[in-house]
Amino acid sequence: MNKSELSLFKKIPVITTERLVLRKMLPADADDMFEYAQNPIVTQFLLWEPHVSRKFTHSYLKFVQSQYASCGFFDWALTLAENGKMIGTCGFASIDLENDTGEIGYVINPDFWGAGYATEALQRVMSFGFGVLGLHRLYVRIMMGNAASERVAKKCGMRHEATLYSSLLVKGEYRTIKIYAILRDEFYKSR
Repeated sequence: MNKSELSLFKKIPVITTERLVLRKMLPADADDMFEYAQNPIVTQFLLWEPHVSRKFTHSYLKFVQSQYASCGFFDWALTLAENGKMIGTCGFASIDLENDTGEIGYVINPDFWGAGYATEALQRVMSFGFGVLGLHRLYVRIMMGNAASERVAKKCGMRHEATLYSSLLVKGEYRTIKIYAILRDEFYKSR
């Protein structure tokens, strides 16, 4: 994979699942995003603080537009196919071109936890990473204590690969990170 192949994120492709449409995030999504992004329960295992206002969320989504334009952002809005409501995000936190590796991240509005949306989105993004981008390895980093996220990774065929004790300074506290990963061959064998 080379950098020019990432240019497809300038106009991030729409991808679908049985119940979701994964599409570009838009400033018009501010109300839906703020609904979950302002919740400290949602952000307790994430690198970012809760959003302080709808205005902040709107500004963030405008910033995201510039990142799409410069191929510096690889994240989709997760929207319900039935009504278009944005319920979270899923995408690539980073892509290592030299090693054909991608890190995936995901977040879901707690009103939709437990319904399988995170699993559905992660499986689809993994399929995109292996099938369209041609990546060799995908992984997620999960903070210790985030059992729900670990279950999602396992349901998608990822295996626990490492535990990095007190390895990441997040919001003034050193956090232990678990790495779950899957290789392209493993992904296709499991399907």
